[in-house]
Amino acid sequence: MKYGFIGCGNMGGAIARALSQTTKDIMLANRTMEKAQKLATELGITYGTNEEVVENCEVVFLGVKPQMRQGVIDSLKALLLEKKPVLVTMLAGTEMATLEEQLGEKLPMIRIMPNTPVAVGKGVILYCRNEAVSDEVLNEIVADLQPAGFLDEIAENLIDAGSSVSGCGPAFMYMFINALADGGVACGLPRAKALKYAELTMVGSGELAFQSDKHPEQLKDEVCSPGGSTIMGVKALEEGGFRDAAISAVLAAHKKTKELGK
Repeated sequence: MKYGFIGCGNMGGAIARALSQTTKDIMLANRTMEKAQKLATELGITYGTNEEVVENCEVVFLGVKPQMRQGVIDSLKALLLEKKPVLVTMLAGTEMATLEEQLGEKLPMIRIMPNTPVAVGKGVILYCRNEAVSDEVLNEIVADLQPAGFLDEIAENLIDAGSSVSGCGPAFMYMFINALADGGVACGLPRAKALKYAELTMVGSGELAFQSDKHPEQLKDEVCSPGGSTIMGVKALEEGGFRDAAISAVLAAHKKTKELGK
């Protein structure tokens, strides 16, 4: 299938980058044409206008900001209804029914919520579909997106909650990496070493948690020797409200996501 992207910013660009490892049959469009041209040249694919993407592509990724949805869909409505591509929406907080209502017709539609690590093949993509998408088409698209990382089908009523963890989570992880590095610098480590240690510790810990059948609490306990330094660090995190702050961050992100879709 030929894939097209309307919007190739941070998220759309990351998906296109991963997809280009499977196929070069991709066309990019962006509000700033120079951005699409630059990425297309880098990836060895083509670029064009929004209209050219819909005209030529069987699968169209919609990667614009939620506040731009109305204008973009209205401008392409007639062409979308004529060509009937599979529309893959990445619009935060926007249900497929909202797009169907705006279009006035049920097109084949897949809703995905990716995160930025898809750019390095370690991402998470949550997805759901409407009944107009066949198993065959869905399976082909999911297979083509495998270089992006882990793909998981989820009910649409849970996708915003999932995205509040996986989609927003990288920002929280980066903050923790930086905070760990700051702690290392406070202990006398050079900044470059502190950052590298924090980054690799995050990567390794995440991989161990993912591959292990152990609960994260058990993995934490295995690092904490009785009377040791790690348990004192855990105590300090608890005193600082670490868990509550993390839970509150996800809840705040989820609330905002719901607001964006209105």
